[in-house]
Amino acid sequence: MATPTATKRLTREYSAITANPPPFITAHPSENNILEWHYILTGPPDTPYDGGQYWGTLTFPPNYPYAPPAIRMHTPSGRFQPSTRLCLSISDFHPKSFNPAWGISTILNGLLSFMTSDEMTTGSVRASSQERKIFAARTRWWNSTGGGSADRAPAPLDANNRGVGAIRNGDGGARFRAEWPEVDGENWEYMAKRGIDPATGNVVPRQPGSVSCTPAANALRRRPTNSGGGAGGVVGGAQVARDAGEGWMRRHKYFVGLGALFVYVLLTRLFAEGRVS
Repeated sequence: MATPTATKRLTREYSAITANPPPFITAHPSENNILEWHYILTGPPDTPYDGGQYWGTLTFPPNYPYAPPAIRMHTPSGRFQPSTRLCLSISDFHPKSFNPAWGISTILNGLLSFMTSDEMTTGSVRASSQERKIFAARTRWWNSTGGGSADRAPAPLDANNRGVGAIRNGDGGARFRAEWPEVDGENWEYMAKRGIDPATGNVVPRQPGSVSCTPAANALRRRPTNSGGGAGGVVGGAQVARDAGEGWMRRHKYFVGLGALFVYVLLTRLFAEGRVS
């Protein structure tokens, strides 16, 4: 249970962050527990996370602001292990280094800054820039479906070594929907407009014979066409020539076989006559 000091401080910070939200950040306390805050970081431009929707929680101790919160990011990002406590100077891993003057805006700005850096710590993972872009393209789908689960019933918190506050993958998006109903509605509109299958996160084929793929993979397949030469033109021309050659061989395979047999018989006779003479 929160102390009166923590309740007063967190109430004041909620008013402040609502009136003047930091760029790329939104946050609010849980309706049933003022010590549990939910945030969404929007991936900043010019980063691998551009446009991504990263949901996580801050779990504050009862004596906040004299001790820091536990910080988790639930949405897979390619930067952090989902629902795992992060070791940062502003998190509960380092209570002695926490400054009571730091507020929620400071904490979340620090998390966003660390996320867009390459520094490693407990709870972070290594991934390529391209892999992180793929994660970013799937964040809205993951948040609102819980990773594609068909089970829409609420699920309990994950009872593993990640501790209280972890979110179980496959909850059908129940926890996200409970905390972010308006954002969840926007996410479903987003998926419907782009033809994204809620069960898989793949783009549903709009034409017969087209291939279904993830939103990110679909974006990666769109290459600028170049009919005027260059590497793309060379590769494309080689493929066309290869296809044309294979088509001719299939169409004339009987003639090719007879021709080969004729050459074989002719050569056999020539060698035989040479040995006799």
